[in-house]
Amino acid sequence: MSHFPGIAVAFAAAALVLGCGADEPATPDVASKPEAAAPAAPAPEAPRRLPLGLWVLAEGSQRVLEHPERADALFRDAAAIGASDLFVQVYRGGRAWFDSSHADAAPYRAASEAWGGDPLRALVARAHAEGLRLHAWVNVLSLAANRDARLLRELGRDAVHVDRQGRSLLDYPKLDVPQPERRLVRMGTPAVWLDPAVPAVADRLVATFAELSARYPELDGLHFDYIRYPDVLPFSPGSRFGVGIDFGYGAASRARFEAETGRRVPDAAGKGDGDAWDEWRREQVNGLLRRIGEAARASDPDLWLSAAVTAYPERAYLSLFQDWRGWLEDGLLDFAVVMLYTRDDALLHYESRAYTGGVGGERVWLGLGSWLFARRPERALAQLETARAARPAGLAFFSWDSIADAPALRGALAGSEPGGG
Repeated sequence: MSHFPGIAVAFAAAALVLGCGADEPATPDVASKPEAAAPAAPAPEAPRRLPLGLWVLAEGSQRVLEHPERADALFRDAAAIGASDLFVQVYRGGRAWFDSSHADAAPYRAASEAWGGDPLRALVARAHAEGLRLHAWVNVLSLAANRDARLLRELGRDAVHVDRQGRSLLDYPKLDVPQPERRLVRMGTPAVWLDPAVPAVADRLVATFAELSARYPELDGLHFDYIRYPDVLPFSPGSRFGVGIDFGYGAASRARFEAETGRRVPDAAGKGDGDAWDEWRREQVNGLLRRIGEAARASDPDLWLSAAVTAYPERAYLSLFQDWRGWLEDGLLDFAVVMLYTRDDALLHYESRAYTGGVGGERVWLGLGSWLFARRPERALAQLETARAARPAGLAFFSWDSIADAPALRGALAGSEPGGG
């Protein structure tokens, strides 16, 4: 079992990684030297390497959990680019690639036949043998396009988000905003989104990921994705403005809010207590994360918790109710990986420095969109250097699949020593 150290130790390690400190050199033994001789200066230490993560998709082009013959390529590529951590997707669309009694485990059963055993357990063992850490990556509140998910069959339509006009996402055409609004507003990530304020939803997700931790104590971490409210483009900074489209207006959620706060949910015209409603919805995500973390660590106190989080923390806070700065400050996460996917190099330069400063910045990893530069690997290398210069706590590439599919990109990253500090 190869777990991370505790948080305090991690901070010290991060300081070393970023060149903020170093072990004290051993006191030279000068007793046998002439008195006039000064002790030799210690040799400079080699630069320490930043942690480097790879996201590994469950349903991407490679599908390594279903194809054991591709594991060699994964670990060969991970070694070539200097990876230290793998974020392996094991829960997507309400479907599990791990042994689960709470989720649809059909993918796990099929993959187990291909591997001749548990695929996740086999990958963790191989990762540890290769000196890598492995985090189970789970899509928390998104069911992707899976309208027939087991969770929905068992919990019903009330589990899914409803917009301010009273429309369920299940009734959105192609899971995108209906006309006439669609001419001006679009879903950022069309999907079936679960409402965390529905108690049955929260209970099911907590049980699912607690089971994952308990059944796989060899895991190094649990990595959360899509732990937020749905995103709409363009976004509105809060419900009190009464414009745009936002979610969480299911009957059960509205009744809970009004019963717990004595305040009124904003209506379609914006009348109601928007500030209190936004804060309450934000706390539904905070509370879900807190509950999952506590349940997962009940069986493994050393399990590291991380999340792939939305770039632009103010937008995440105001519109998606994803307060990831607060999660870091309150210790709900050990680190956050900001999905800084952009072709705009100036924006990358500005934002990479902004994220690594401020609240929790010492535990922020920068996630780079390597797939954007499959045909322009030199651009990927330039962004990598920009990200390194911001001195983050770690780096990550999205994704291994895109790197495996682009030999030129893979070759460029393999020659770049991206783990260098």
